[in-house]
Amino acid sequence: MIIIIKQVIKIGGSLFPNYAIDLAEKLKGTNSCIVLGGGEFANLIRKYNDEQHFSEEVNHWAAIDCMDIMAKLTNDKVESAKLAYSIDEINQISDDGFTPIFISSKFLRDEDPFECSWDVTSDSIAAYVAHALNAKLLIVTNVNGIYTQEPKEPGSTFISKIDASTLLTFPETSVDVMLPSLLLKFGSNCYVVNGKYPERVLSLIDDNINDYNFDYTQIIGE
Repeated sequence: MIIIIKQVIKIGGSLFPNYAIDLAEKLKGTNSCIVLGGGEFANLIRKYNDEQHFSEEVNHWAAIDCMDIMAKLTNDKVESAKLAYSIDEINQISDDGFTPIFISSKFLRDEDPFECSWDVTSDSIAAYVAHALNAKLLIVTNVNGIYTQEPKEPGSTFISKIDASTLLTFPETSVDVMLPSLLLKFGSNCYVVNGKYPERVLSLIDDNINDYNFDYTQIIGE
């Protein structure tokens, strides 16, 4: 019997290493596929680009390489996980009882779905992978969800539910600029949740858990 991937869990690089590794371990047996953000490696690419102004194409693919690095490092610490290099491998690894952690670079080079831009980060890539797998998407980050402005700014208000079309009018939030456009294109929703609390992530993906007494944001793209 083929185990169907139920959700793609994008773990933000801000959670690496401890929170990311802990969450990846706890996703064992949940029929999840993990996509890692580029974290501090990708931030260094941005920093170097500010100084040297590399081409958009080089920036784009170098940042994706950073995602691959984070995936490999996380996988090394999680016995219940295995690296997947294709959609078929994601399904096979899940069928074998492991949690697939996706190395996305080859898949993205073959598909080439995005323009090269800093507007496209691991959030949009995870959305594209979730669409390919017909799976739910969770964006797991180091804040509770989406706010009207930076969470620490005076007057910042938490948003529990927002239409993707409305989110398009926001400046950059805890998700990337391209994500709402993709959700509208695919007609899908996603959740943004704080990965420092793994039980929150598990609550959103386990049909047997009905404890939603915590902050998270649902983005509506349907």
